[in-house]
Amino acid sequence: MQNRRGFLVRIIQTIHAVMGATLAFVVGGAVVAPSFTRKQNSWLKAGSFSGLEDGTPRPVTLRVARADGATEVIDRRIVYLVKNGPEVHVLDSTCTHLGCRTRYNPESMKIECPCHGGVYDAAGHVVSGPPPSPLQRLPARVENGDVLVQV
Repeated sequence: MQNRRGFLVRIIQTIHAVMGATLAFVVGGAVVAPSFTRKQNSWLKAGSFSGLEDGTPRPVTLRVARADGATEVIDRRIVYLVKNGPEVHVLDSTCTHLGCRTRYNPESMKIECPCHGGVYDAAGHVVSGPPPSPLQRLPARVENGDVLVQV
């Protein structure tokens, strides 16, 4: 009687172990799989380099296409193009405090966040307010007189 009971207990434990391993494999694969997918970065034309004023941020709206299931969705992303001599810097317009969209104030020559009063200079550095870090810089290059931004 004891041998039969022990045998049945081991069979049930084995079944439970196989079910747990299968569940861990499926859930673990679903959690880890997105990190192995390759994100395709694309270079988008943001404007003409010759049309930029030195040290003055110019807001530009980029149209970024991304796959969403079987359809393609177009997202709008606003960035600032800032010319510094022969090079250009591209700043994301999203405030680093809580993610509000910033705007450039030509009178004060500052980038301002309307939500909580964050203020950035033309280079994206925090001047005042609650933002914990400068505006994010995006990779950019000038090619054939056009400013290209990597998104």
